[in-house]
Amino acid sequence: MYIGDYLARRQLYSPEKLAFIDYGRDPVLRLTYREANDRADRLANFFRSRGIQPGDRVAVLARDGIEHLDCFFACSKIGAVHTALNWRLHWRENLAVLRVTTPRILIVSSAYAEDVQNILDEYPGKSSLELIMETEDQILKDSLSYRFALKSASPEPAVQEAVDKETIAALIFTGGTTGSPKAAQVSHRMIAWNTLNTFIHDLRTDDVYLNVFPLFHTGGLFVYTLPQVIFGGTTILVPRFDPELVLELIEREQVTVFAGVPTMYQLLTQAENWPEADTSSLRFCTSGGAPLPVPLVKQYTAEKGVRFKQGFGMTEFGPGIFALAPEDAVRKAGSIGRPNFYVEARIKDDRGELLGPDQVGELVLKGPSFCSGYFGDTGEVEDVIDEEGFFHTGDLAQADPEGYFYIVGRKKDMFISGGENVYPPEIEKVLYEHPAVHMCAVVGLPDPQWGEVGAACVVLKGGVDPPEEEELLQFLKDHLAAYKVPRKVYFMEELPLSGAGKVLKRELKEHLQSKE
Repeated sequence: MYIGDYLARRQLYSPEKLAFIDYGRDPVLRLTYREANDRADRLANFFRSRGIQPGDRVAVLARDGIEHLDCFFACSKIGAVHTALNWRLHWRENLAVLRVTTPRILIVSSAYAEDVQNILDEYPGKSSLELIMETEDQILKDSLSYRFALKSASPEPAVQEAVDKETIAALIFTGGTTGSPKAAQVSHRMIAWNTLNTFIHDLRTDDVYLNVFPLFHTGGLFVYTLPQVIFGGTTILVPRFDPELVLELIEREQVTVFAGVPTMYQLLTQAENWPEADTSSLRFCTSGGAPLPVPLVKQYTAEKGVRFKQGFGMTEFGPGIFALAPEDAVRKAGSIGRPNFYVEARIKDDRGELLGPDQVGELVLKGPSFCSGYFGDTGEVEDVIDEEGFFHTGDLAQADPEGYFYIVGRKKDMFISGGENVYPPEIEKVLYEHPAVHMCAVVGLPDPQWGEVGAACVVLKGGVDPPEEEELLQFLKDHLAAYKVPRKVYFMEELPLSGAGKVLKRELKEHLQSKE
């Protein structure tokens, strides 16, 4: 279960096997397991030379690339904690992340140098934060180059005897079940058990996996990337999802496994090179984040002969929790599948009683691939773990008589847009900072491309100049990541309220849908 030893074992078993291909580099970088382990050892020894101790956080702000995996394995070797920042966030949001996690080192891509400079201007811990730039250019004052970090350090094996299965390997940020951002603590134990749960997906030692999930997500690091290292396969990294490039790489690199969210699969069919794209090397594709539409499954089957597996996961648990086999993709359309081997899943009502088939209640989970709580935990874990040890997901679900589970709603108001969780309270908090906003509520509405998109319902204050819709949207863009910004603003005279004064969001959502 010692993650830091994974590359060293692969170097022992298959040293010249191709481990990683980074298409964000020019020229394309190809690393064997021997070379990948050497980089991780060097970076781990560099971290030690800069005073990094077990438990210290090392952050990365960069698009997907080998630096993320170098850092992850280097941290795992010495007991430090890999902390990948979300490059989609506004710099103010990442400033808040740094205030919570207080990393000792920040590895920065030149593309985000301006964001980091803005952060440093307001970050109280900047004097204890060492910067490493991905490029040779010293864009940020007093920064070191990534090349220097690798070249100057010892190549000797970096081993930390204090590391064990409960050591935290990474922090992955999530909205949790309450909508307020928290850093889930991912242990070496959690990662190892997730790999065992991945066996149900039938990975093989000769698989070539194309990863398009961001590496700051649990999907990017842990769905297939880490299991691929254990199996000894090859993982391809791209800096961002590009439909035409994905189709080119599937053919060029003979990709055997691909994973994405439904929005990505829809965009692939709209790419100019879709008609002539050769996807015959694919053994299967995996979809998650939202139900995969049956017409899309049928299109891929008819036009490309692609077999789909579907899954369901969470940052705090797994992420491999449920799997739906290809033969069930149409027969059980809308299902997230059955629990993976080492996952116990149940449906409970509000009193904690177990429910039977076809009864709707909260999805609860138990198993060894649960996270180790939240970083800086102030009691949140106790709020989501019941006396029987079940993790309460906040998802409303039901199971059919054959044991297939279906997500039917969410206890909270979170919605999923393009595979990303969006939490309305976070958006509403920013809206309330606008001087013209009296009341507001954000809900998710169905969208054919993104699954769901946000709609902001706003009641304006009296006696102020009413803002235009674009002004409010720009205000949100100045404070939030683009994917969180609602697609449309509806100005209303009042919002529907319950007797207790709470906004009736279900009623609001139904009203908006009736207007579409």
